[in-house]
Amino acid sequence: MPTTTTVDGLKSLVGTTLNPSDWFEITQDRIATFADATDDHQWIHVDPERASTESPFRRTIAHGYLTLSLLSVMFAQVLDVQGTSLAVNYGLNKVRFPAPVPAGSKVRLNAEIISAEDISGGVQIVVAATVECSATDKPVCVAEPLYRYHR
Repeated sequence: MPTTTTVDGLKSLVGTTLNPSDWFEITQDRIATFADATDDHQWIHVDPERASTESPFRRTIAHGYLTLSLLSVMFAQVLDVQGTSLAVNYGLNKVRFPAPVPAGSKVRLNAEIISAEDISGGVQIVVAATVECSATDKPVCVAEPLYRYHR
């Protein structure tokens, strides 16, 4: 269940850990589609047969940027900001991929709002985002995305 607020209510959520997102399955088809969209066809992502024998992970893994690209859809599940005329991903302060995401696993987002500040026409928030994976105890993505919500 997402946390629901308004643009003006965002500042009151600083320090709040939001409920986690749903789990998202990382299928080989999803990985292949991402490879096609980005022209990144490195074998460790798209060749299950080769990965089973040559990869240290013994199967294909998702692109780090695939995991990162899912932040938007996962974040929409954890925070619902009502009354916005426009919401945009403003950027990232930092991103790390501490562990791989194996094909066939699932990922979900855990997020905490760590700051909120007024901008022209709205509020910008910074989020401590941690993506966990069903296949490992380590996080698979740790990032600080910035989102801007306009009234």
